[in-house]
Amino acid sequence: MKKALYLFLVVSFTILNCSNPPEKQWFKGNLHTHSYWSDGDEFPETIMEWYKTRNYDFVALSDHNTLAEGEKWKLIRPDSVYQASFQKYLAKYGEEWVTWKEDEGEISVKLKAYSEYKELFEEEGEFLVIRSQEITDGFEGNPLHMNATNIQKKIEPRHGESVVDVLQNNINAVLEQRKETGEPMIPHVNHPNFYYAITWEEMAALEGERFFEVYNGHHMVHNSGDSTHISTEEMWDRINISYLADGKPLMYGLATDDSHNYHHHGKEFSNAGRGWIMVEADSLNPHSLIEAMERGNFYGSTGVSLENASFDGTMLSVLVKTEPGVDYRISFHGAREGSLQPETFETIEGTEASFQLTDDIQFVRAKITSDKLQANPIEDIIYETAWTQPVVKD
Repeated sequence: MKKALYLFLVVSFTILNCSNPPEKQWFKGNLHTHSYWSDGDEFPETIMEWYKTRNYDFVALSDHNTLAEGEKWKLIRPDSVYQASFQKYLAKYGEEWVTWKEDEGEISVKLKAYSEYKELFEEEGEFLVIRSQEITDGFEGNPLHMNATNIQKKIEPRHGESVVDVLQNNINAVLEQRKETGEPMIPHVNHPNFYYAITWEEMAALEGERFFEVYNGHHMVHNSGDSTHISTEEMWDRINISYLADGKPLMYGLATDDSHNYHHHGKEFSNAGRGWIMVEADSLNPHSLIEAMERGNFYGSTGVSLENASFDGTMLSVLVKTEPGVDYRISFHGAREGSLQPETFETIEGTEASFQLTDDIQFVRAKITSDKLQANPIEDIIYETAWTQPVVKD
């Protein structure tokens, strides 16, 4: 079964190929977001409005172990911030839309389901709401979370006898549903350094997993690692060294918000707007977006935008969309043939750079860092950055 599921998702390594038809365009989106349906602190409608009015093209509300179906009532916290937020919500959407009740001074609101808020915000070619679930599982106290994007039916966590077993069982559940429904959907492993729950060796042992979060905007996920744990970027390269040695397709890296907090802002909160992906696709729908992502036609960002990131089979080229007064550094990272150690091949100060893959290079990816500070950073990741996907020589 695992082998079949693995083969089901084998796709091309080539990213952003120059032969892409001219009608392709860039779409901005976030695949990891939370609302009152689980542990977020805002209504889905307010969250959708936040992203839509800030020029996002797609968003996936990925609440924990739920698809925002059926009936759920949310007790509004007595804190004045949340009471005021409810009154604003009520005033904006009106009594005909908002179902609420008050009992002994406590206000409860019936949350709108995915099918309801989706219809309110979606516009063909303009804004897409993708159904998603954060499959929330664990093993011996380790939180093991995985998003399922464009999921059609809720997946109950499958558990397992080890970290790898739990992750693999949940990956299999997503891929099985994809095969059964014929709908494109992808699993991606969330924040591996959250409580340092997942090592790169455990990630490297997975079958059928093509995506993980190299950047997550939650304030507790330790993207940078610490004195005894490597960063998610180093994990990424080590996973791909192992993947290629085992004949697997490359692992791709996502940047996401993992937003929970919409009323309080700062390093100690999980806020919206910190991380996203830019997907080059021919249309704004789940089929086109996921197909493009599986080809590697996307990059992750915390602020840097690219005019182009192309690979012609031997050369990876990057062109930055510049901002006045901002300087950029483009570095190329990967590993050499026969080496188990990732390395930085070259660093260029400027807005345009290319890297020629020679026969001794296993894979390469580009990281673009600006000297512009993020508006609301976490950890020590204070400058706006972008990451292209790794490529291998044709």
